[in-house]
Amino acid sequence: MKKLGVIGGLGPMATAYFLQLLTQMSDAKSDQEHMEILLHSKPQIPDRTRFILGQSGENPLPQMVEIGVDLKSQGAEAIAIPCVTAHYFQKNLEDAIGIPILNAVEETVLCLKEAGISRAGVLATDGTIESGLFQRAFAGEGISAMLPDRAGQQAVMQIIYQNVKAGQPVDLAAFWRVAEGLFGQGAQAVLLACTELSLVKRDFGLGEGFLDVMEVLARKAVLICGRLKGQYECLLRLREGQCPS
Repeated sequence: MKKLGVIGGLGPMATAYFLQLLTQMSDAKSDQEHMEILLHSKPQIPDRTRFILGQSGENPLPQMVEIGVDLKSQGAEAIAIPCVTAHYFQKNLEDAIGIPILNAVEETVLCLKEAGISRAGVLATDGTIESGLFQRAFAGEGISAMLPDRAGQQAVMQIIYQNVKAGQPVDLAAFWRVAEGLFGQGAQAVLLACTELSLVKRDFGLGEGFLDVMEVLARKAVLICGRLKGQYECLLRLREGQCPS
């Protein structure tokens, strides 16, 4: 089995949940059958969204490269970053580190294609939205990206930064207003495209119609570095009445 490197701490609780997902998705009958994971969790890496939006001059790339190079030197053969916004730096990271960086955006598009989805809502940070990560990936496959309106996007950022990252209770009513707004506009599925939103699914379930991008990343990591339990082959179950196009 290949050794997996993890650039973590972006944020810390999301990283802890990512490790949980790797463990529970692995088809292992003993400790020794689980994959080997090399983790460097560094919450002090500058905020990705603030840099992408030009609100900060602190570039997070050099610190992520430094960690990646160190993980490679320890034997990592592939790297996962449980932070969707960090995928903005994907190519630069891969070029500088020299080993594959698992791409959660590309893997998510594959999941949507397999499910026959042609319209997907995106709940993510301002940085992810403004960078166009999902919009460009969707366009190449004929998938329409549906985004929250301005008030909805502000609510999503509030949930990510003032609720989950701050260790405060999640405003579930606000979450459902935004998500149901996207379903109401015709989204066949809604992406939890920020790893903090993955924690909302972990804690509150959410039900059908949501695709958790961190689960997609964890599944890919297990497929490359371990053995996947069959129950995780399909990560998206559509709502009743929602049909693939």
